[in-house]
Amino acid sequence: MNESTRFAFGANWRRYLTRVDESHLASARDSLVALLGTASLAGHSFLDIGCGSGIFSLAARHLGARVYSFDYDQDSRACAQGLKDREFPGDPDWRIEIGSVLDAEQMAGLGQFDVVYALGVLHHTGDLWLGFAHAIERVALGGRLVVALYNDQGWISRWWTVVKRAYNEHPILRGPLIACYTPYLVILRLLVRAATGRLKDERGMSIWYDMIDWLGGWPFEIATPRAVREFARDRGLRLVREKTVGRRHGCNEFVFERPDQTAIGVGASIE
Repeated sequence: MNESTRFAFGANWRRYLTRVDESHLASARDSLVALLGTASLAGHSFLDIGCGSGIFSLAARHLGARVYSFDYDQDSRACAQGLKDREFPGDPDWRIEIGSVLDAEQMAGLGQFDVVYALGVLHHTGDLWLGFAHAIERVALGGRLVVALYNDQGWISRWWTVVKRAYNEHPILRGPLIACYTPYLVILRLLVRAATGRLKDERGMSIWYDMIDWLGGWPFEIATPRAVREFARDRGLRLVREKTVGRRHGCNEFVFERPDQTAIGVGASIE
């Protein structure tokens, strides 16, 4: 793809990290515990594909995992490195690299992991299904894959494709697009959260920076829950749990497992 039109995810994460405090980190940890169904990852390996801000790599490290984080974006890598330097300086059990989930040779060289985490990442690579296949291959026996992919809304998703292309190809339109969609993507969501007692940032994230990520997030691909389930099943994974958004926009979340005697096995070292 044309790299000049790729959204600057890392720059958005860098701005987000300026407001991160312990409550955001706690929310990220709680989210990870809920997704995996365990409060400890001690003795287990964790692969964070497209680590973004690094907040979930940090959460996994706090839960005791040996963590390998990578991202295509230099700024994202720097964000994760900044969190590591602050919380786990010099830690040999947390490695952070530049990399692409689409690079077959690089991915194969990583070995396998007890937890492979790709939340809201694969649909921004330019080849969702290739990235998904590579992520599945990194799951050890008894290990789990956590993945979230944009929901296929039919014609509405086609409209969002137009919006995202315009945001990235025509910088002059960014301000008007933000102004146009803030009432829907920020104000309305805040009102709904207030009415349902969910004003706290979900998963340690920010509703404002989520909006910028959504409007600008390009490349952009979508998938139906059925297609995701079948793709993983055909490659030997079993669905553990899922959380779908129905007909709304956003991500459907899935946790898959590679069957073995244990719920979470012992995967390869990150050495």
